[in-house]
Amino acid sequence: MLRRYPDAGEPLTCSPVTQGLLNHGYRVSTTRGSYFLKHHLDDSTGDRATIVRQHRATQRLQSLGVPVAPPVEDTEGGTVTEIGGRCYALHPWVDGLHRVGAQLTTAQSQRLGALLGAVHTGLAQVMETGAAQGRGPASPDAADTFALIGDLLAAARGRRPRDSFDELAEHRLVERRALLEQYADRRPPAPDVPATGWVHGDFHPLNVLYRGANPVAIIDWDRLGVQPRAEEAVRAAAIFFVQPAGKLELDKVRAYARAYRGATGAGAAELAAAVHRVWWERLNDFWILRWRYRLHDGRADPQFPAVSALAVWWTREYEAVREAFTE
Repeated sequence: MLRRYPDAGEPLTCSPVTQGLLNHGYRVSTTRGSYFLKHHLDDSTGDRATIVRQHRATQRLQSLGVPVAPPVEDTEGGTVTEIGGRCYALHPWVDGLHRVGAQLTTAQSQRLGALLGAVHTGLAQVMETGAAQGRGPASPDAADTFALIGDLLAAARGRRPRDSFDELAEHRLVERRALLEQYADRRPPAPDVPATGWVHGDFHPLNVLYRGANPVAIIDWDRLGVQPRAEEAVRAAAIFFVQPAGKLELDKVRAYARAYRGATGAGAAELAAAVHRVWWERLNDFWILRWRYRLHDGRADPQFPAVSALAVWWTREYEAVREAFTE
């Protein structure tokens, strides 16, 4: 691999990077420094043309001053290396830490919102505009969710030996079914929000690196795509600013949202619609339980207590959450 990057030096060590649920990556130390070697998985994100598009986007964003870590170019100016039918890319290693919302001050939360706004406005400048037309996907159908809840309940109740996670899962599933029955008429129209542009697609704490108080790199652009931009802003806030008990730090959300609106020009109505769609999405979402009971994969289990509690708290505090994003 490194022979294609003569300026990278001779390899000294190579160790897996363990953070993250889906990425396959390695820290490679050489005689010239440190690099991140990314293995693009063998699915839609592993398509060579898609990867090249992601790489070009980060190169162009860097020219606009957005903190990113574009890949290293090989001797022919390419950024994707294919070995054994698998695609790899070499990036400079960025020293930094991941920071959740609890570790951010209100001012830093404001800066985070402005940063995501810079990503969205930057992508609008550097990506092809024709692909950014159309409308967002239909919102989840509660009828499908009721069927899923039934399947997951049977799995949680039938698991042997059962543990405290299974008991919590059963409790949350029963609770969520009751909430869906109560709010089934609140499903957003399908579709009701235009897909306004290109987004990062996975903007959360593990994909933003900080050095001290400053964000120094936004990483992992595998889900770069066209979506309603304001929905990404709401989803990101729901990850960054959720507390272990499932509540959002609304003061920080307010600062973050104001900065995002200022950076993008997004209006209150656009954010309010995004809040409603993402709330409904969360109310119908059980991806962690799908992983556990259908794929027998427990890597995301630690996230379940806060994520499942958030859907309930958000429903109860719906008006306060919407105001935090729009006022």
